[in-house]
Amino acid sequence: MFKIGQLAKLAEVTPDTIRYYEKQQMMDHEIRTEGGFRLYSDNDLQRLKFIRYGRQLGFSLEAIRELLSIRVDPEHHTCQQSKTIVQSRLSEVEGRIAELQNMQRSLKRLNDACCGTAHSSVCCSILEALEKGEVASAG
Repeated sequence: MFKIGQLAKLAEVTPDTIRYYEKQQMMDHEIRTEGGFRLYSDNDLQRLKFIRYGRQLGFSLEAIRELLSIRVDPEHHTCQQSKTIVQSRLSEVEGRIAELQNMQRSLKRLNDACCGTAHSSVCCSILEALEKGEVASAG
C-alpha cells in the first residue's frame, strides 16, 4: 500500500493531480490509515498510470473514463469501442498537424519575403502582408 505522496512519485504526478482525479471520480481512496491518510494499492497505481498515459496522448477526461470503463469491464465491451475512441483522437491530431503545416508554410512565406535588413520598417513586407491578411488566405 502507498500513501498519496509515494503513489504520486511512482506515477510521476503530483498529489494534487491524484486528488483532482479523485474529484473527477476516476480514482477512489477507499482505504485509510487510523490517522486518516489515504492508502493506495498496486491497482490504483496501474489506474493512475493509465490515466496519465491517456492524458499524454491528449485524450479528454471523458475519453479516458470511457477507456477505463472498457478496461474494468472487458466482458461487456469490444475492442472496436476502444478503437473508435483512438480513431477519434487520431483524427483530431491529424487535423491539428494539417493546421500546423499550413501555419508553417505561411510563416515560411513571410520569412522568405522579408529582406531582413536594418532599414526602416515603413516598407516591411511582413507587416504589409499581415495587415492585408495575405498570410491567412495563402494556403
